[in-house]
Amino acid sequence: MLTTLHISNYALIDDLTINFEDGLTIITGETGAGKSIIMGALSLILAERADTHTCRNKEQKVVVEATFNIAGFQLENFFNENEIDFFEEECIVRREIGSSGRSRAFINDTPVNLPVLKLLTTRLLDIHSQHSNMLLSQPQYQLEVLDHIATDAQQLNNYKKEFRAYKQMQASLQEQKDKYKKIKQEEDYIKFQLNQFNEIKLKKNEDVELEALQSKLSNVTDTKEKLWQVQSGLNGEENSVLSKLSHFAQQLCSVEKNLPEINGMGERMKTAVIELKDISDSLNSIEEDLIDDPTQLEQTEERLNQIYALEHKHGVTTVNELIEIQQHYQAQLNDIEAGDESIKALEKQVQTQKAVISKQAADLTHVRTLAAQNFVDRLKPTAQSLGMKNLDFKVNMEQVEFNENGQDCIEFLFAFNKNQELLPVKNVASGGEISRLMLCIKSIIAQNMNLPTIIFDEVDTGVSGDIANKIGEMMGQMSKRIQVMSITHLPQVAAHANRHLLVYKTDMNNATITHVKTLNEEERIGEVARMLSGKNVDQASIENAKSLIAHSRQ
Repeated sequence: MLTTLHISNYALIDDLTINFEDGLTIITGETGAGKSIIMGALSLILAERADTHTCRNKEQKVVVEATFNIAGFQLENFFNENEIDFFEEECIVRREIGSSGRSRAFINDTPVNLPVLKLLTTRLLDIHSQHSNMLLSQPQYQLEVLDHIATDAQQLNNYKKEFRAYKQMQASLQEQKDKYKKIKQEEDYIKFQLNQFNEIKLKKNEDVELEALQSKLSNVTDTKEKLWQVQSGLNGEENSVLSKLSHFAQQLCSVEKNLPEINGMGERMKTAVIELKDISDSLNSIEEDLIDDPTQLEQTEERLNQIYALEHKHGVTTVNELIEIQQHYQAQLNDIEAGDESIKALEKQVQTQKAVISKQAADLTHVRTLAAQNFVDRLKPTAQSLGMKNLDFKVNMEQVEFNENGQDCIEFLFAFNKNQELLPVKNVASGGEISRLMLCIKSIIAQNMNLPTIIFDEVDTGVSGDIANKIGEMMGQMSKRIQVMSITHLPQVAAHANRHLLVYKTDMNNATITHVKTLNEEERIGEVARMLSGKNVDQASIENAKSLIAHSRQ
């Protein structure tokens, strides 16, 4: 439950701390005293949009901090999932808004974004205002009410998990179908391209080898001439290099004994002669093997031209890149050939998952159908106690396509007079009737909701007398299960308070400031008397206030 609310620098509030207790807390005050300002500050805790105009002192930031007792509400998983420190008994939530409008939010002093803040605080606090009455005509809200009564939260969560999996499978199937359709349209083109590759039968690095061969074949005559010149020069019949070197080697060997400084040089020269002789022989063999073959050159150039044409067509410069393109086309063709089977497998998965959610949706429909009758049986007498004695009510359920909430379309139908046709609430109910209906619904679902605190913001407008007293009794009954707060102008409602807070404002030298005071018994009687008679409180109104309060305690 909400235990403390601290507000600073917000609208008419300078610095205010309010302590709350369990049971029914009534908040009253004259129009304009600041009750709506306190609700506005609380809405910031619920992650509502911040208004920079509410910043009282532009040199300071707005701070709204709420402390909740969360013992027994099983919130540890939320804190762990969002990496926030968890304390079993207490949770502190804070919003800070600068004069520029920049907003920051904290949970237990850990910075969080607004969606995370909202996810937590909407599980701790519900503010119901006259504006909230419009929810009653919305199908989604009606379904949520029915689910609260059915207590099917776990079933619904399980269904939503499987439904999301179903939608993902559907998306994957559609993506596969779109891909298959697109690639199927290109099948003839892919086969044509692949056929060209298959006909040419490329080999890795083939272009490098062919270009080397082309260069060799294109220059056979010149190459043979130069090899012959070298070979004949080395080992020709007259004045060859080898014969001269052999002679020089013999000369060196013959003088080595007379000249120690050249020892070994003759042998070294003989070794050089042997090496050059080997080179000469190799050149001779190579030169003899070189054949001027115009046919082979033509075939090589023709093969290269085929490769160059294919490279140009596909915008690449090497055979290896062409082979990669060929492999890509082959993979696409394989996908086409396997695509039909893949789609059939995905379709089977989708049908299997559809059977899962169909079963779960049917289970939800069953528990909702039982809850709908239970809701009708409970709402009628509850509403009749608030003056709607001829109320007739029905929950209409229709089957629709699977969605994240199951397969049920819910519509609440009402009639407020005898022999009146059952119609949607917006077609038959007045504002006051809708307000009382919402109060009845909140009263019923409060018994099923794991919600610590609910605040009613002037939801009793437009009623009086015994109906007002019944509203107070209803809020009092609700407060035995959860913490209830109510901003009201009705003395009959205020008389049921376990604790009474008065909102008032005072004029300072240069500012007006809102305050909140906890009333003692005497002050409470005086405030109820004021609500009964206005500013002119007399003894009769005081006695009437005492009687109202005493009656509420019976």
